Amino acid sequence: MELAHSLLLNEEALAQITEAKRPVFIFEWLRFLDKVLVAANKCLLELQNEAVFMWTAELENIATLCFKALENSNYGVRVAVSKLLGTVMATALMPKQATVMRQNVKRATFDEVLELMATGFLRGGSGFLKSGGEMLKVGGSVNREVRVGVTQAYVVFVTTLGGQWLERSFATFLSHVLDLVSHPRATQTHVEAVYSRRCVSFILRATVGSLLGEKAQIAAAKEICQAIVKYISTMIEIKKCGEGPAKLMRNLRNVAVSRSKATFLTDALSEAVVNDTSGENKSGAADIAASQHVMVCALQELGSLVQSLNATASPLIQEASIGLLEIVTSVLLHPSMAARLAAAWCLRCVAVALPFQLTPFLDRCAERLNNLKTSPEAVSGYSFAMAALLGGVHQCPLGIPHAKGKMVVSIAEDLLRTAAQNSRLSLQRTQAGWLLLGALMTLGPSVVRYHLPKMLLLWRNVFPRSLKELEAEKARGDSFTWQVTLEGRAGALCAMRSFVAHCPELLTEDVIRKLMTPIECAMTMMSHIPSVIKAHGAHLKASAAMVRLRLYDILALLPPKTYEGSFNALLRELVAEFTLTDNSANTTTSLLRSLCHYDDSVLLGSWLQETDHKSIEDQLQPNSASGSGALEHDPSSIYLRIPAGEAVPGPLPLGVSVIDASVALFGVVFPHVSYKHRLQMLDHFAECVKQAKGVRQQAVQLNIFTAVLSALKGLAENKSTLGPEEVRKSALTLVMGALDNPNPILRCAAGEALGRMAQVVGEATFIARMAQYSFDKLKSARDVVSRTGHSLALGCLHRYVGGIGSGQHLKTSVSILLALAQDGTSPEVQTWSLHSLALIVDSSGPMYRGYVEPTLSLVLTLLLTVPPSHTEVHQCLGRCLGAIITTVGPELQGNGATISTIRSSCLVGCAITQDHSDSLVQAAAISCLQQLHMFAPRHVNLSSLVPSLCVHLCSSHLLLRRAAVACLRQLAQREAAEVCEYAMSLAKNAGDKESSGANVNPFAPGVCSRSDIHCRHQGVNITETGLEGLLFGMLDRETDRKLCSDIHDTLGHMLSSLAVEKLSHWLMLCKDVLAASSGTCVLLVFLDDLLVLHLSDLIRMAFMAATDHSNQLRMAGLQALEDIIKKFASVPEPEFPGHVILEQYQANVGAALRPAFSQDTPSDIIAKACQVCSTWIGSGVVSDLNDLRRVHNLLVSSLDKVQAGKGSSSQLYRESATTMEKLAVLKAWAEVYVVAMNIKKEAESKPKRTIKNTDDEDDDYGTIDELPPDSLITLVQPELPTLSRLWLAALKDYALLTLPAEFASQLPPDGGAFYTPETIDTARLHYRNSWAPILHAVALWLNSTGFTCSESTEAAAISGLQKRSTSVNLNQASGAAGGTKSLPEINKDRMHLILGVSIQFLCSPRPEEPIEHVTACLQALHTLLDSPYARSHIAEDQLIGVELLSVLHRLLLTWNPSSVQLLVTGVVQQIVRAAQDYLQEKRNTLNEDDMEKEPCAVLGEGGDSGGLIPGKSLVFATMELLMFILVRHMPHLSTKMSDSPSHIATKTRLSEESARLVAATVTILSDLPSLCSPAGCMTILPTILFLIARILKDTAIKSADNQVPPPVSAALQGIKSIVTLSMAKTEETQKQWTALIRSTLACILEYSQPEDSVPTPDEVSMLTAIALFLWSASSEIIGVQSLQNGCMNRFKNALNSCDPWVQAKCYQLLLSVFQHSNRALSTPYIHSLAPIVVEKLKAVERNRPANNTELLAVQEGIKVLETLVALGEEQNRVQLLALLVPTLISYLLDENSFASANAASRDLHEFALQNLMHIGPLYPHAFKTVMGAAPELKIRLETAVRASQASKAKAAARQPAPAIHSAPTIKLKTSFF
Repeated sequence: MELAHSLLLNEEALAQITEAKRPVFIFEWLRFLDKVLVAANKCLLELQNEAVFMWTAELENIATLCFKALENSNYGVRVAVSKLLGTVMATALMPKQATVMRQNVKRATFDEVLELMATGFLRGGSGFLKSGGEMLKVGGSVNREVRVGVTQAYVVFVTTLGGQWLERSFATFLSHVLDLVSHPRATQTHVEAVYSRRCVSFILRATVGSLLGEKAQIAAAKEICQAIVKYISTMIEIKKCGEGPAKLMRNLRNVAVSRSKATFLTDALSEAVVNDTSGENKSGAADIAASQHVMVCALQELGSLVQSLNATASPLIQEASIGLLEIVTSVLLHPSMAARLAAAWCLRCVAVALPFQLTPFLDRCAERLNNLKTSPEAVSGYSFAMAALLGGVHQCPLGIPHAKGKMVVSIAEDLLRTAAQNSRLSLQRTQAGWLLLGALMTLGPSVVRYHLPKMLLLWRNVFPRSLKELEAEKARGDSFTWQVTLEGRAGALCAMRSFVAHCPELLTEDVIRKLMTPIECAMTMMSHIPSVIKAHGAHLKASAAMVRLRLYDILALLPPKTYEGSFNALLRELVAEFTLTDNSANTTTSLLRSLCHYDDSVLLGSWLQETDHKSIEDQLQPNSASGSGALEHDPSSIYLRIPAGEAVPGPLPLGVSVIDASVALFGVVFPHVSYKHRLQMLDHFAECVKQAKGVRQQAVQLNIFTAVLSALKGLAENKSTLGPEEVRKSALTLVMGALDNPNPILRCAAGEALGRMAQVVGEATFIARMAQYSFDKLKSARDVVSRTGHSLALGCLHRYVGGIGSGQHLKTSVSILLALAQDGTSPEVQTWSLHSLALIVDSSGPMYRGYVEPTLSLVLTLLLTVPPSHTEVHQCLGRCLGAIITTVGPELQGNGATISTIRSSCLVGCAITQDHSDSLVQAAAISCLQQLHMFAPRHVNLSSLVPSLCVHLCSSHLLLRRAAVACLRQLAQREAAEVCEYAMSLAKNAGDKESSGANVNPFAPGVCSRSDIHCRHQGVNITETGLEGLLFGMLDRETDRKLCSDIHDTLGHMLSSLAVEKLSHWLMLCKDVLAASSGTCVLLVFLDDLLVLHLSDLIRMAFMAATDHSNQLRMAGLQALEDIIKKFASVPEPEFPGHVILEQYQANVGAALRPAFSQDTPSDIIAKACQVCSTWIGSGVVSDLNDLRRVHNLLVSSLDKVQAGKGSSSQLYRESATTMEKLAVLKAWAEVYVVAMNIKKEAESKPKRTIKNTDDEDDDYGTIDELPPDSLITLVQPELPTLSRLWLAALKDYALLTLPAEFASQLPPDGGAFYTPETIDTARLHYRNSWAPILHAVALWLNSTGFTCSESTEAAAISGLQKRSTSVNLNQASGAAGGTKSLPEINKDRMHLILGVSIQFLCSPRPEEPIEHVTACLQALHTLLDSPYARSHIAEDQLIGVELLSVLHRLLLTWNPSSVQLLVTGVVQQIVRAAQDYLQEKRNTLNEDDMEKEPCAVLGEGGDSGGLIPGKSLVFATMELLMFILVRHMPHLSTKMSDSPSHIATKTRLSEESARLVAATVTILSDLPSLCSPAGCMTILPTILFLIARILKDTAIKSADNQVPPPVSAALQGIKSIVTLSMAKTEETQKQWTALIRSTLACILEYSQPEDSVPTPDEVSMLTAIALFLWSASSEIIGVQSLQNGCMNRFKNALNSCDPWVQAKCYQLLLSVFQHSNRALSTPYIHSLAPIVVEKLKAVERNRPANNTELLAVQEGIKVLETLVALGEEQNRVQLLALLVPTLISYLLDENSFASANAASRDLHEFALQNLMHIGPLYPHAFKTVMGAAPELKIRLETAVRASQASKAKAAARQPAPAIHSAPTIKLKTSFF
C-alpha cells in the first residue's frame, strides 16, 4: 500500500489491483492525504475534474473516506475536505459536458447524492465502507467534526451548482435539509438537537441568503411556508387523533377562496389546542418533538429571508394565497416552546422589515391572547410574540403608539392576576405576564415612566417582605406552587433587569432604594432554596437556577454600593456557583476567551469566532455547551437587543449562563470587597483546585481563573489596587501554579492574570519578582508546558505595564525568547515564545529599536526553516514582523545602509508569508505590507499587491477578506487611481483566460455568487466594472460590520478621488447598483459642476430611488433629489437663454414626489418629501403657474391632513411620528412663504417699468416664462389664516419644550398642539429641526399684517381644525376664554413668544446646529423689528433690547461666519432705530406739551451726569458688541490685541464682507449719540470719534480705480451726522464739544499726512473729511490757526498733486468751502488757495490735458474761478475777470491746431468757448473792459467763434432730411428709458 502514499492518485497501481482491494487502496491514499490535506487541496480539486471514477464508481467510497478524514480534524482540514466533498458531489450530479461525452459514464441521481451527504451528517465517519443505509442503523453518537464538515460540504455543493440550480431544485433540497434535523439521530439529546439545528440553519442561510436574487428568495420563502404548513397539518392530525393527514389535506384543498389555507390552519390548530385537555397522543409525541426542530430551522430562515428582503417582502404578507403571517402565527400554538419562540422571532423579523405591520401584529396577538386565554400554548405563544414585537420596536425608527404600552401592561396585569385561578395555566400565565413587562421596558423611559409606580408595587409584592413570611411560605407550599413561585420571582427579577438596562434615566436614588427591597428579599430567599429543593424534589433546581441567574444579572447592572451590606452572603453564593460546590456536572464558563486579550487568539483558537463558519464551528470548542445557544434556554432574549455578530439571539443553556453571570458579577463586586475577604476567597480558590481531581479540576480551575480575570479587570477599571502583601502572595501562588498546567487555555489565562496583576499592583519590585521567577523557570525548565506558560507570562507582563514599566527586563526577556523561538524540536514552544516576543515589541515601542536587527534576522530564518505545516508558528512570525515594522516606523523611508537592509528584510519576510497557504498567515502578511505602505509607500509594489488583494476579496476566509479590504482602504486614501488601474489589469488578464463570465452582472446576488467557489479557486473575480464593482457586490453579500464599514470607506475614497475623471463610469455603476438593489444600497451622489453634463442620469437615479419599495432607498432618493435641486436650480439652459436647465425635468420631480404623499407612506418619508417640495417651489425653476400648482397641491393636501388630524385608532406609529410629519408640513409651507415674500420684496424694490403697449411683440420678449413676482404669494395667501395659527401654535409648543427641567411643571398636562406628553422627548428633536423657518415665517406674517390680525379673525378662516390644535391658545392664563384678550394683549404675547424663542436659541446654539437656523432666527428678528409695533414694544422696555444685544454679542463669540455677523449688525441697527424713534417721539411730545418745564435736552441715556450703567444701558451694550466686531476685523484698534505677543501687526486690505461689516458698524456707531443726553454724548463721543477716525485712516487707502470703500463712506457720513449734532448748542457741553471736534480734526489732519511705513492714504477721502468739518462746524470751533493752517496745507498738497483725479476732487471740495455761507470761515481759504488755483489753471496752456481725467480737473478748476468771480463784489469784478477770461481764451485753439489736437484738447477748447460765451452776457460791462484792455484776446476769441459757427453750418448741411415717421421711432426709443 506504499504506492498509495503520493499526492496524485497512482492510477496504474490502482488498475493492477483486484476490484475488492481498490476501495482499500483509495482509503490509504486519502489517509495519507489527510496529513497534508490542506496543502494538497488544489491538487485534489483539479484531479476530480479528470478522475471520473471519483464521482462515479467510487463516489460512495470517496464520501465515506472524506467523512473519515473529518474525524478529529482541525478547521483547515475541515474547510479543505468539505470543499473536496462538496465539489465531488456537485460534479457527480452535474458533470462537465465534455467529460460525459468523452467517457460513457453513469451519472448519480440527486437523491443518491443527497443520501450520501445525509449519511455523513447523521452518522459520521465510523463504520468504514458501509453503505448509507447500514451506517444509519449502527448505534452511537454522531461525530461533531464530521457533522460540521459535512455542513460546510453542503454549502460548497450548492454553491458549486449555482443559484439557478438552487432556484429550480429548492423544494427538494429544503425538504431534504429539514428531514436531516427531524431525524432521530440528529436529535438524540437537546444539545445535539441544537447543534443539528445550527448546522441546518447555516446551510440554508449560506445558500438561500447568498445565491438567490430577490424574486427567487420570495419563491423560497413561499416554499418554506409550504413546508411549515405540511408539518402543522401533521401536528393537527396528531392533536385531533381522528382526522388523518389525507382528510386534513382534502379539507385544505376545499377551503373557500375568501378564507385562506393559513387561516384555516390557525383556526384548526386553535381548536385543537383549546380542546386538548387529555394531553398529547403518545404515539405522536415523538413526531411533534421532531417537528419542533424543523419549525425552528424553517422559521429562523424565513425570518432572516424577510429581514434581508426588507420592504420587498411585502407580497408575502399581503397576498392571501401565501398567508405568511397566518402560517407563522399558527406555530405560536405549537406544543414545543422552541417552535413557539422561533415563530415569535420570525414575527419580529417581519415587523422590523415592514414596520407598518408592527402595530397590527401587536393588536392581533393581544386579541388572540384574550380569545385563547384558556390554552397554555396560546398564552405562552402569543406572549412570546408580543414580547418579540416589543423588542423589535427599537429597530423601527417610527415606533408604536404610546397606547400600546398601556395595553401591554393591562394584559400582563391580567395574566398575573388570574394566574392562580387555574392551576393548568398558572405557570404559563405567570411567565407570560412577567415576560411582557420585561419587554415593555425596552420601549424606554418615555413609556415606562408612566407605569413605574405600578411596576415598583408589583415587584415589591412578588417577594416575601420578611423572614417570617418566607418561613410561612416554606411551610405551606407544595412542589407545583414552589415552581410557579420561583418562575414568577425569576420573571420579576428579569423585568427589573430589563428596566435597569433600558431606562437608566429613571434610576434615581429613590427608585434604586425601592428596587433594593425586593432584591434583598430575593438574596435572603436564595439561602433557603436548597431546603425547599430537598423537600419538594430536584425538578425545582432549574427554576432556582433561573432565579439566581436573574438576580446576578440585575446586581451586575446596579451600583455595588447599593448592596454592599449583602456582600458576604452574595459572595458565598457566587463562589459556590463557579467553583461547582453544589453542582455535580463539570460545567465551565464561556467567558474565558472574551476576558483574555484579543491578541492571544492564536493561542486560544478564538480566531475561529471570526470566520464565516463561526456559528457551526462554535460547537467544537472545548467549554461546556459551546455553540449550543438557543432561544428556549432563556425566553427573555426574545426581546433583548441582538448581540453583535449574531443573526438570532442564542443564549447558552441555563447551567452555563448562571456560571457566566456569577463570574461577571464577581468581577463587579470584587473591587469593593475588603482585603480580608479577598484573601479568604483567593485561599479558598487554591483549596478548591487542590481538592478537585481530573476533569473536574480542569473545570473548576477554568471557572476560577475566569473569575480572577474578571476581578482583576474590575480592579483596573476602578483604578483600585489588589491589596497588601498577603493578598498579592495568595493571588500569585494561584496564578503561578497554573502557568505549568497542561491545559493551554489555562496557561493562557494564567499569563493574562499575571499581566493584569502587574498592572493593578503597579510596583516595580513586584513586577521584578514576577519577571525574575519566569526567567529562572525558563532557564531551568525543559518541558514544553513550563516553557510555553512562562514565555507568555513575560509577554503579558510587558503588555500590561508598558515599555517604561518593564524596560529594565527588556534585554533579558528578549534574549530568552529569541533562544526559545529557535527550539525547532517543539513548534508549540516556538509559537508561544514568538507570540510573547510580538507582545514585547508592540509594548516597548522605540525602546526596542536596539533589538530590531537580531529579531528580524531570526524571523527571516524561521520563515525559511520552519515547515509550512506549522501554521501557528508562521502566524506568530507574521505578528512579529508587523510589530517590528511599527517599531521602526517612519525610519523605513530612509536611505542609510542599515535602514535599507531592515526594509529589504521586511519586504522579503512579507513576500514569504504572502506565499503561505494558510489564510491567517496571509492576513498577517497583508497587515505587514499595509504598515510598510504607511511608513514607506515608495517601497511597496502596488502592481503586485493590489491584484493579490483583489483575489483575496473572494476568499472563503473572513479574516483574509477583512485584511484585504482594510489594506485597500488605506491604499485608496492615497493612490486610488493606481489601485483601480492595477485591479483592472487583473480583470483584463482574467478576460483573456476566461471570457465566459464577461456578461455577468455583479450586482445581482443570485448571479454573482453562482461561480463564487470557482472564482475563489481561479482568482478571477474582477469584471469590467472594476474593483469598485466588486466592492459593491460584496456589500450585498457580506454581513460582518467591520468589513462592510471598510468597504464603505474604500468606495468613498475612490469616489472622491476618481469621480471627476471617470464620472460616466461611476454614474453607470450607481445605476446598475440601483437597478439590482434589494433596498440595502445607499444612493451616493457627489455633486460637482461636471455633473451638469449627466443631469438626466442623476435625475433618473434619484427618481428610481425615490419611488423604490425600500424606505431607506426612498429617503436616499429624496435627499439626492433635494441636493440636485439646490445645486442646479440656477444653472442656465445653454440652448434656451433665459431658462434654467432643470425646467425640462419638472415632470420627473413631480412624479418622484407624488408617491411619497400616498395614504400608507411612513411619516419620515412624507417629512422628507415636504422638504423637497419646499426646495423645488422655492428654487425658482418652475416658470409656469400650473406646473408649480401640481407640486403645491401636494403640500395643500398635507396641510389638510394636518388640520384633520389622524385618529388614534388607525395610528400605526408613535405619536411623535405624527408630530414629525405635521411639523415638516408647516416647515415646508414656512420656507415657501419666506421665499414668496422675498421675491415680492425684491420686485417692490426694483424700479417699475413704464407701461408698454400690450400689442407690441417686443414687450413680451424674454419675459414669456417669467412668473409674476406676486404669483408665489398668491398660492400661499389662501392658506395663510390657517398657517399663521398653526405656526404660532408650533412656536408655542417649541417654547414650552425648550424650558429647563426645573420648569417642567409649567408644561400642559395634555401636551401641546402637535405633541403628546408621553412622546415629549422624541418630539423635541422634531421641533428642533423645524422651528427656525417657522419663526421666520411668523415674523414675516406679523410684519406684513402689521400686528392687526387677531386670533378671532384667524379662527374664522379655519374650518375643521382638529380639536387639539383648535384648543391651543397662546394666552398664558389657562382659565381665560380664547376671545377675552384684546388685540394689544395678543400682540404682546406674540412678541414675548418670538423674542423668547429667539433669545433662548441665540443664547447658546449648539455647535452642531445648522447655520441656517441661526440665520433664520436673525432674519426673523430683523423682519419683526421692521414693524413699527415691534419697534415700539422693544423700545418701551429698554432691558429687552439690552438683553437681546448681550445675547447677540455672545452669539458672535461662538459663530465666526461673516454672514452671521452681517445679520447681527442688521438686527442691532433695528434695535437702535427703534430706540431712536421712541426717543424722538418722547421729545416731540415734551416739546408740544410743556417745553418750558421739561427741556427735552435731558432725555436720552446719560441724563445729567453722563454715566452709562453696564447691563442696563442700551448704548453701552451696543458699543460693546460693535467694538467686538471691529476688533475681530481690525485687531489693531484694540491696544490689548495689538500689544499681545500673539498679534501679528499686518495691515491688509479688508475683504469685501469685512468692509461691509465695518461700514455697517460705523453707521450704527454714528447713530448712538442721538440716543444720549448731552452729557451722555460727551461720554461716548470720544470713543466713537476715535474709532471713526482710526477706521478712516486704515481704510482710506489709495486704490487704482479711485473707488471709495464702504467703511470710508460710512465714516464720512458718520462725521457729518456727529458734527451736525444739535447737542452742541447746550451751554454745559459747549467747551467739551469744541475740544472733541478740534481734536478729531487734528487726528484726521495727522492721519492724512503721508508716511513711508503705511500705504498711501487716499487724499480725496481725507480732504472730504476735512471739508465736512469745514462745512458743518462753526468757525469758532475750527477757526483755530493751527487747524486752519493744517487744512490749508492739505488742500495745497492736493492741488499740487500729480494725480489729476485728486486735483479734480480737490477743486470740487474747495468750491463747496468757498461757497460756505459763513464768510469768516471761507475767506482765509480763498485768500490762501485762490492764487494757487489761478496759477495751476494758467499753466494748462503749456500742458494741455491728454485725457478725460486731466480735462475734468481743468473744468473743475475753472468752475472754482467762476464761483470766485460770482462771489466777488462788483467793484472787484473786472480784476477777477481779468484772471478768468485770459485763462479761458488761452485754452482756445486756432483752426490748424484744432484739427491736429487730441480729443481732450478739443473738448477743452469747446468748454472754454462755451464758458466765455456764457460769461460775456453775464458780466457785460466788466467783460468789455477786460477785452478792450487786450485786443489780441478779442481777436483770438472772435476767430474761435467764427470757426465754431462755420463747423456747425457744415454739420447741418450734411444732416439728411428727417423721415416722416421718425416721431414714433423716437417715441419708442425714449420709452425704453
